Amino acid sequence: MSKVIAIANQKGGVGKTTTAINLAASLAVLEKRTLLIDADPQANATSGIGFDPKNIKTSIYECIIDDVEAKNIILTTNTPNLYLVPAHIDLVGAELELINLPNREKMMRKVINKLRDDYDYILIDCSPSLGLVTINALTAADSVIIPVQCEYFALEGLGKLLNTIKIVQTRLNTELSIEGILLTMFDTRLRLSNQVVEEVRMHFQHMVFDTVVARNTKLGEAPSFGQTIIMHDAASKGAINYLSLAREIIQKNEGTPAKVSKKKST
Repeated sequence: MSKVIAIANQKGGVGKTTTAINLAASLAVLEKRTLLIDADPQANATSGIGFDPKNIKTSIYECIIDDVEAKNIILTTNTPNLYLVPAHIDLVGAELELINLPNREKMMRKVINKLRDDYDYILIDCSPSLGLVTINALTAADSVIIPVQCEYFALEGLGKLLNTIKIVQTRLNTELSIEGILLTMFDTRLRLSNQVVEEVRMHFQHMVFDTVVARNTKLGEAPSFGQTIIMHDAASKGAINYLSLAREIIQKNEGTPAKVSKKKST
């Protein structure tokens, strides 16, 4: 039975998709069978992992709206143990189409429950909004990771997201928990970054991951090559950070240290 983790923040530009892609790749390298579900109409996770969204004929949209079996559209990536349910721009229309469906908040849960036995971890890259598709992801998930950038408006909108999570916990998914708050885009040269880290840790304490993701040029480059940071530059600070995060999550959920796969990831 897999652990399903949604990666969500309605504020854009916080490293949400970067985290989804590279955490998934890191878990895969650590010998965990991992499925990444792209639930963002922008399909950045799909392109960032090496697939052209224009060539995607069937996506998570058809699974949610038309009851297409997700196992039939899963793509195998270039990273061993890493698989993808892609997205397409059509997902924009799901917001409207879901409104008239019974149990509209639970359509993605139905899709994911059929996949749970096949993977160790299932990650959902949510769109930067709190619409019905994101609510579906939170309803389907066991927990949620919230990326927060180490910048001036770090806590902007976080209260709204936490309130949404609380509503989902109360009404739709009582088992949903917060896996952790992940500090991203940390710049050691900036006093502000250090202040944000201190402030977030002070407010949220044990909810904050020990791992902090540093601002890293290689992390920004990798998607343009359709590669995860592990494939693009496994020795980079970004790769080291996301491997550290993956180990932290494995330790938290399984209580055992993670081993790096001896298989090539390139």
